[in-house]
Amino acid sequence: MEQLVLPLAPTVNPALPLTNPEETFKRAYLRMRMKRAVPEFQVEFRSYAGLRSTIRLQENRAEVRVSDILAEAPPLVLEALAEILLAQLFRRRPSREARECYLAHVFKPAVRHRIDEARRQRGKKQLLPARGRHFDLDEIFSQLNRKFFGNALPAARLGWSRKRSRRTLGNYDDAHRTISITRWFDSPSVPRELVEYVVYHEMLHMRIPTARNGHRRVVHSAEFRKAEKQFPKYETAIRQLKRLTAGRGAGLD
Repeated sequence: MEQLVLPLAPTVNPALPLTNPEETFKRAYLRMRMKRAVPEFQVEFRSYAGLRSTIRLQENRAEVRVSDILAEAPPLVLEALAEILLAQLFRRRPSREARECYLAHVFKPAVRHRIDEARRQRGKKQLLPARGRHFDLDEIFSQLNRKFFGNALPAARLGWSRKRSRRTLGNYDDAHRTISITRWFDSPSVPRELVEYVVYHEMLHMRIPTARNGHRRVVHSAEFRKAEKQFPKYETAIRQLKRLTAGRGAGLD
């Protein structure tokens, strides 16, 4: 993920890939055998803060915006992306081959590095200070790093989320090297061991990177789950988490 940094393109990149992107989308559309007329495609490459791609249909005009990180991707990769976006637009399932092709490209170390660079340069990570009203995340991080990781984890920026999210409880952002914890947990009603467990979970993401299994990203691998259960109060923390988030569809990234 750390091999090569290529220059990032301007807001709209006039340099097209090896094939005309509009023709690529048209070819994917025809191959999917849609039951309506072929839209007029307009494809632009934009300097998004990450690997973002969108498609919008207005009457018979399809406006496509693709991250400039993919501006020089092989035509086959762009056609795979076209199928994925069209499938989302028309509520169909993209083929396994399209997903495999696209993910095989975006998981390449050089491409992952470009994604991280784009996120660092173009995106902003807004967090509240680590010292909250009831818990100090920096102090918890240092304690856990010493106890479970032998102080081997590099320094990270920790902070409470700006919103009191009750769905996303914790998140580790590799590009910005940040750990954010929902501000909802900065409360005397939340046990300290639960906050420690959530921070520990996000610290494991620093140690165990996301893997790939076929066309799927594996965020919580078997190795990750095994390490997670080494937290001394794991079972207690899970019960507390379920009790606090019952019916909210909450989770940890």
